[in-house]
Amino acid sequence: MHDALAAGPEETGRGLSSDGSGNGRHNRQAMAVLTTLFFLCGFLAALNDILIPHLKPIFSLNYAQVMLVQFSFFSAFLLFAGPSAKLIAHVGYKRTMVIGLLTMSAGAWLFLPAANVPSFALFMCALMVLAAGITSLQVAGNPYIAVLGPTHTASSRLTLTQAFNSLGSTIAPSIGGLLFLNSPSPHADSLALMTESALHAYRLEHAAQVKAPYIGIALTLLILAVIISRVYLPAIPSVSAAVLGHSGSVWKHRHLRFGVAAIFLAVGGEVAVGSFLVNYLTQADIGGLTPKTASMFVSLYWGGAMAGRFLGSAVMRTWPAPKVLGVSAVVVVTLLTTSILSNGYWAMWSILFVGFFNSIMFPTIFTLGIAGLGPLIPKGAGVLMAAAVGGAIIPVIQGAFADTMGIHSSFLVPAICYAYVAFYGFDGCRPVSLAFDRDSLAQRKDANFERS
Repeated sequence: MHDALAAGPEETGRGLSSDGSGNGRHNRQAMAVLTTLFFLCGFLAALNDILIPHLKPIFSLNYAQVMLVQFSFFSAFLLFAGPSAKLIAHVGYKRTMVIGLLTMSAGAWLFLPAANVPSFALFMCALMVLAAGITSLQVAGNPYIAVLGPTHTASSRLTLTQAFNSLGSTIAPSIGGLLFLNSPSPHADSLALMTESALHAYRLEHAAQVKAPYIGIALTLLILAVIISRVYLPAIPSVSAAVLGHSGSVWKHRHLRFGVAAIFLAVGGEVAVGSFLVNYLTQADIGGLTPKTASMFVSLYWGGAMAGRFLGSAVMRTWPAPKVLGVSAVVVVTLLTTSILSNGYWAMWSILFVGFFNSIMFPTIFTLGIAGLGPLIPKGAGVLMAAAVGGAIIPVIQGAFADTMGIHSSFLVPAICYAYVAFYGFDGCRPVSLAFDRDSLAQRKDANFERS
């Protein structure tokens, strides 16, 4: 049963060698395929930032209501990560990626009936389906990349592919703005004065703007699904349960347990910082910027994250990933603390540099969390991806702090999150299972008894 978790029926035959090196040409081909998929995931996720201001006036929503766009997206990681891991166990990594692409395509097609009605609830359903496919793709793709080569460079490979995810996130808002935000939105008072038929006509006209882009997205995803179904991807080798020693459950592994909390807090901290940037930079005592100008600095923030991942990928080929993670987290805590305790450009630029230093955290925590899990990798990957729901929860907590303490002091919330990430890098990521802990303790007691 455990052996079946490592490779599905289509992935038997040629595969990776015991050290994960595999065939160089096939590995490069697989990396190219997965890099393309990660780019798409980043691009589609970033389009949510444009859908929010586009859908808000169409359906006369307040900010709490329109934020259901992000909540629908991030909750998919919690709902579908576990089922995606089980899917890998039954059909393998490659077929799970194909199913993920087909699911994403179905979600993109659902934007058409949502626009035809038009219905905000249907848009949320479409987003949920789209995010379910992205979750399957991430649950399959992240661990696959981690074992697609030597173990000591796993974090470097995943960070490199995540850099292309950031590239998609960087360019998507500009493209989405041209497609969805090319006409001024009417004032809420103007919408309130419209007759029911006029309001329906307005909603139909503006909701229809999403049709052409998402038809193109749906067709692109279908084509990619066909291509990947025909491309050879090296098999992930199976590992017997005996090699793992007492590993019936992923929760027995200390580094996985601590890694779940680290992913939850790292993703939550990253999303929280990004979500509050525009409001923060427009504060008179911080940047005093207009919202439009502040949004350009947000692009700089995500561009820094992309640069950080490219550089981090190279750095972790020579420096241990846990140490890089720990140091990066300490720097982020220092930057956030500097921003909280200062004003003006010091507060502004210290918060913007957070993007560069938190860039390597998700891929590094992920690879450290699944290290040594063998056939339990799909289950471990599913648990770690489910923990990304922190991106839906931590921003809400920071919002509550901002309402009571002010937005300036509210950045204490992500600072606490990153402090835990530092602990994980320096100590929590040590791959020791509960069973191993007990055995090691018994061995040490025996050794001490013999010496005495």
